[in-house]
Amino acid sequence: MKDGAPAPEKTAIRDAATIVLVRDAAGPDPKVLMGQRGSGAAFMPNKFVFPGGALDPEDGQVELAAPLESGMRRKLAALPVTDTVPAPEAMVAGAIRELWEEAGLMLGRPGAWVGPLPADWRAFTEVGMRPSPEGMRYIFRAITPPGRPRRFDARFFLADAATIDADLDDFGRACDELSHLHWIEIAEARRLDLPFITEVVLAEAEEVLRRGLPESVPFFDNSGQDSTFRRID
Repeated sequence: MKDGAPAPEKTAIRDAATIVLVRDAAGPDPKVLMGQRGSGAAFMPNKFVFPGGALDPEDGQVELAAPLESGMRRKLAALPVTDTVPAPEAMVAGAIRELWEEAGLMLGRPGAWVGPLPADWRAFTEVGMRPSPEGMRYIFRAITPPGRPRRFDARFFLADAATIDADLDDFGRACDELSHLHWIEIAEARRLDLPFITEVVLAEAEEVLRRGLPESVPFFDNSGQDSTFRRID
């Protein structure tokens, strides 16, 4: 940071994306992928969470292997909060990247890379893959309330692990941000030490698996001093 430059505002709302990856989605006991944040983490230490995190500027440069479904794209673009809202494609790309970084699993399809190649995406090209939104469903949005050490405008995506052509139990290429990565039945996951919003999203994911995707997306809007529950049509 240059002398005299203002320090970055840690509590400014940052755009983020999270993957709720489901295994055996069509079976009677679907499992979700979860890991534990470190005890020294500034945000949600020791809590079990889904893979996810803040978007990188480079996520907006990534060309997906397939276009977003029009309804999903419209809902992702609705109700902007931050000054520089990323494109819906960037939100999806960020979720795919976070899954790769934190779990070592790729949501993608075979194909030659198109466009700029950010450093965080080189692993995809090394195995001849492009990130793909196929099978991803936008199921939830939540903004971290004021007063927290970090604040995010997080979009949550449900994805079927059956679309991943890899050993789903091999987390050897994951970074060390999440420990104890494992597949766990949804009922068992509720017994973990979960953040409140993760509990809510877990319940929503289970409902989507049982009944299908609803017409609107639930949105916990804490961008102001008052918490507001909305639905994004």
